[in-house]
Amino acid sequence: MKRFLGQGAWLLAGALLMPSAGAISLQEAWEAARDADPEFAAAHADAEAGAKRRDQARALWLPSVSASAASGRANSQSTTRDAGFSAPGFGSSRNVDFQTSVNNGSLNRWTVNAVQPLYSRDRLAQSRQLDAAAEASDAGWQAARQAALLRTAERYFAVLQSETALDLARRQQVAVERALVEAKDRYRLGDKPIVDSHEATARAEAVRAQVLLAESDLTLQQQAFEDLVGRRPTDLWRPRTQAGEAPGTLEDWLQKAVDGSPTLRMLAARLVAAQEEASRHSVAAAPSVDLVAQSGRERLAGSGDYGANALNDLRTSMIGVQVTIPIFTGGMRSARQEEALKLADKTRFENDRARQQVEQATRAAWLGVTVGATRVKALEANVKASLARLDATRLGHQVGDRTMLDLLNAENDASNAQLELLKARLGVILDRLRLAASAGMLDEALLETVSRSALARE
Repeated sequence: MKRFLGQGAWLLAGALLMPSAGAISLQEAWEAARDADPEFAAAHADAEAGAKRRDQARALWLPSVSASAASGRANSQSTTRDAGFSAPGFGSSRNVDFQTSVNNGSLNRWTVNAVQPLYSRDRLAQSRQLDAAAEASDAGWQAARQAALLRTAERYFAVLQSETALDLARRQQVAVERALVEAKDRYRLGDKPIVDSHEATARAEAVRAQVLLAESDLTLQQQAFEDLVGRRPTDLWRPRTQAGEAPGTLEDWLQKAVDGSPTLRMLAARLVAAQEEASRHSVAAAPSVDLVAQSGRERLAGSGDYGANALNDLRTSMIGVQVTIPIFTGGMRSARQEEALKLADKTRFENDRARQQVEQATRAAWLGVTVGATRVKALEANVKASLARLDATRLGHQVGDRTMLDLLNAENDASNAQLELLKARLGVILDRLRLAASAGMLDEALLETVSRSALARE
């Protein structure tokens, strides 16, 4: 029995390090998630919408042309007094009155207007706002892609960890139930006290509950993975034994994070947009100059008070420069400017806070990689020691030097040590990805490089 259980313990340790054949890699999971993740799809649609803001910014300075037409029934009455009149054969007359009338006549009207902006600080601020919004959308898309990459890795590793926890719990259950049978047999033979049977029974019940909890957790993690990736997680790749390369100095990564963080880029663009919103409502932004052209015609024909064939026909056309200067807005412009200035201050403070958060996340990820690598080595030694201690305790129990409680505790310690080792290895990999994400460097290529260097199919 000693030989059988000892070999089982070492096989258990090997199972944590050796992946299954035909496994799905982390890169393959990401490729599937790009098509299945609704959150990622929503971020992509938002990025495509944001890119159109640059077209809107350019359109603000292009000519705009509009046309209108109307047709219907209308009445017209006009009176002109003290007018001058002259015509061949009639001479000239002064103080002449003219009256025209069209009752329920047929009206046809059309107008074409063209406007080319020449100068407008308001329009300039709007175009800069739109460009800044497009820049924020680009940065937001990069942040969303990195978040989706991390989300895929986190759910991938969550399933792997839950699978391992369940496997360890089941193996521990087998060992505890075997120990329970042994304790009962030896009690009947008078070789061991009844307390050993009680301890084994209590531990068996606890392990059964642990197995049920692990099964529930695995079901939840598998469903979360399937919701994200669109397929069931089967035979996932497992972490290699080596901890990985050192990430570089903390100072270098902090500088990379400040320079390359998509979150900080996005907030910086939003600050520009907030500042331009304030400039839109300044006094200098009030005047505008436009080149305008217009052509139109209005024709009203019908029966009037002064004849059966009354007609009013007006044709107009013009081209010139139009200057618009708001004189009084009731305090609306100044109030909006003050509001925009306060909102710009709010955005600036949010940027400062976001920078602190990015630096904190970078420190945490860097420490997670550097300290985590050392912790992995310590846990590897702990696994070897716990398995050796389990074998020694099992032998001691057989010869009567160790109690059943000692054996059960050794079984539990060995399982916990192996699970903690797996968690530590997965934590180092995730922190490497988070460190790259903090500096805006996480992409598909890096994900594949990290996963292939830190995970293994065989």
